[in-house]
Amino acid sequence: MRTIKQGDGGADVQDVQQRLVVLGASIEPFELGGTFGGSTVAAVRGFQQQRGLLVDGIVGPETWAELVEAGFGLGDRTLYLRQPFFRGDDVRALQRRLNALGFDAGREDGIFGSRCDRAIREFQRNIGRDADGIVGPETILALERLRPQLDAVSGSMVREAEAVSRLAASLAGARVAIDPGHGPADPGTLGPTGLREEDAAYRLAMAFADELRRRGAEPDVLRGAEESPTPSERAQLANEGGAEVCVAIHLNGHPDPGAEGATCFYFGTQHTASPAGQRLAELIQEELVTRTGLMDGRIHPMTFTILRETQMPAVQVEPCFITNPKEERLLQEDGFRADVAVAMAEGLERFFNPRGHREPARAGASPLR
Repeated sequence: MRTIKQGDGGADVQDVQQRLVVLGASIEPFELGGTFGGSTVAAVRGFQQQRGLLVDGIVGPETWAELVEAGFGLGDRTLYLRQPFFRGDDVRALQRRLNALGFDAGREDGIFGSRCDRAIREFQRNIGRDADGIVGPETILALERLRPQLDAVSGSMVREAEAVSRLAASLAGARVAIDPGHGPADPGTLGPTGLREEDAAYRLAMAFADELRRRGAEPDVLRGAEESPTPSERAQLANEGGAEVCVAIHLNGHPDPGAEGATCFYFGTQHTASPAGQRLAELIQEELVTRTGLMDGRIHPMTFTILRETQMPAVQVEPCFITNPKEERLLQEDGFRADVAVAMAEGLERFFNPRGHREPARAGASPLR
C-alpha cells in the first residue's frame, strides 16, 4: 500500500476511512468518498495517538498495519501458530486472557508466537481438551466461561518486573543490538542546514558502538551506512543475533524549530508495557539529561516495530531535535556525539548492574554547547 496523506484521494483512502469509522472515528460526510481532508487527518492522528504510533496524520506502513490489526476481535478467526504469525487485537485479547489466568503468553504484543502457542496448549490441557494449539470457538468459549480478571496487572508484566529486580550482571560481554534509524531509502527528517536523520543517527550509533567496545560489550549494528532494512527485518536481526538489549537511535523533529530536548521510548500500550524496557529508558534518559544538559522530554510508551517485535528489553532513544538549529549543530560535533554515547552506555551499565554502579553525573558535568 502507498503512503497516503492529506490531499490524496482514491479507493485506498476510502478503505482507511471505513476502518476508522468502524473503530469509532468521526469523519465529515463530504470526505468519506475517498478524500483525505482535515477530518480524516484528525481521525488518523487520534488513532495513532491511541495506538502508540508516531502522530503525524500520515498513513504509512505501520499505521496501515495497525488499522488492519485493530479490526480483529477475539473469535473473528481461528488462531494458531504459523508463519507469518497472526497479528491483531484478537491475539492481544487472547494473550491478556491467558496471562490473567496464569498461563504465560508473554508480552501482550498482539503477535501469536511460540510463547503464546505454549500457553494456549497448557490451557487446553488444564481444561481437559486436546492440546492442539488451535484457538477456535470451543477454546474461546472455555476462556470466556472462566471470566479472567482483565483489569488486573498483566502476569507478563509482573514476571518481567521481577526479572528486572533480580538483575545483577555486567555490561562487559553483553551483546547489544544498535539500530541506527532510517537509511538511504528513507532518510527521515531533514535539519535546517540539510543534515539527514539517517546520517546523524548512523554517526551516533558508531560513537555508541565504539564506547560499548571500550567497556567490553559486544555491539551489533543492525544496518550499514548504505542499507535500509525494514523495521521488522531489524527486529529479526536483533532476535537472531541473541542480543540482550536493543537500542534504536533516531532524532526527533517538529515544525516548530524551537522544539528541543531528549526523549526515550519503550514498548507499551493502554493495557500493558515492558517493565524492563521502561527501566532501561528511565536510566538512559536520566543519563542523557544530566550529562549533556539537554531538556528532559521524558520517557513514553510506544508500539514502534523495533520495540514491539524484539524479544529483549528495547528502547528508542531520540537525543535531540534535528529540526532545532542549535541541536542540529550539536549533532555535527564529535564531542557531543561522544557525550551522547557515554550517556547511553552509562544507562546500560546501571541497567545491567543496578546494585553496583555509581550514580549519574549531575547536570553541568558536560554542558550543552
